Amino acid sequence: MRITHVEVHRIDVPPADPPFSWRHGLAGSAPVGDGAVLHIGTDEGAEGVALFARPGAAATLTDLVDRVFRDELTGADPYRREWIWHRIWELDRIHELPLPTLGLVDTALWDLAGRAQGMPVWQLLGGFRESIPAYASTSTFATTEEFLDVADQCLALGYAGIKLHAWGDARRDAALCAALREHVGPDVPLMYDGSAGFDLPDAIHLGKALSEAGYLWYEEPMREFSVSAYRQLAERVDVPLLVAETSDGVHMNSADFIRAGAATFGVRAGTTLRGGITGAMRTAHLADAFRLRAEVHGSDLPNHHLCMAISNTTYYESLVTATKVVRERHVDDQGLVHAPTGPGIALPLDFGYPSALARFVEQPR
Repeated sequence: MRITHVEVHRIDVPPADPPFSWRHGLAGSAPVGDGAVLHIGTDEGAEGVALFARPGAAATLTDLVDRVFRDELTGADPYRREWIWHRIWELDRIHELPLPTLGLVDTALWDLAGRAQGMPVWQLLGGFRESIPAYASTSTFATTEEFLDVADQCLALGYAGIKLHAWGDARRDAALCAALREHVGPDVPLMYDGSAGFDLPDAIHLGKALSEAGYLWYEEPMREFSVSAYRQLAERVDVPLLVAETSDGVHMNSADFIRAGAATFGVRAGTTLRGGITGAMRTAHLADAFRLRAEVHGSDLPNHHLCMAISNTTYYESLVTATKVVRERHVDDQGLVHAPTGPGIALPLDFGYPSALARFVEQPR
């Protein structure tokens, strides 16, 4: 079997309603965007797709396919995913590929393999579980009262825990984290994500407050350029650190965080920022060797499959971006996400696709 065509389909990404943000000064949702789907086909009819839904995706991916990917992939064996994964990283040395594009080809090839075998990708990866609890990962709301009300709604809907994206003010965020713990009691798992908003002194201040409030993990308080800063943070706070979400280098970079003692809870895994399915699985196995967690980042369909395949992940991350909470359709009333059943990975229902992609879209349960 050989790859014969590599195409890009532009799609409209609908805006969030209402719009949301991650912290002050850091936008969250985007207006209608020109998303894209990478579509790989072969001489034997096997096909696979991968969604790229970030702003500017269509222009970025079209350029990369026309300039780099099509020539590299045409004629290649689509089952040689390891070789192709390494080749993409070789190309990155010259082209400085945007981080979210490093895993798109890999994800499309896993989708192709699953469809060719008639299996969901999580089973093709070996499979570990058939369901996993979901936590509610909030966007940033205006007041403490709104956060507490959203938390009540989420717990009533069955979510197993709450992760805060707050304001990016270390002292105000510390007070919010303490208020949420007091509000929900000692037994609800709580997490905090700083969206890289702090320097080391403020990260230490907030980390001490999270330690006192018994938070499960402390995620990305600083930009992940300085492993030594994270090592110092780990030495100064007791709350476990979840690191290496946006740093380039996949498992290679994650290894440096672990070796430095900075990944005291674990590292992030996921297709979007960790090099596709292959990169995420390498990251998960690395963390497992050190008896650490590899928490899957994001609630898209490829990461849904990863949650079922990675043994050392704890939760599925389900975004909650409005003060009137609507449970994500993949989460049931017990707060569980169940394993996909269709072949490959699938494209999400949310977007309008051209007819050429209709057969790749997920089927409602």
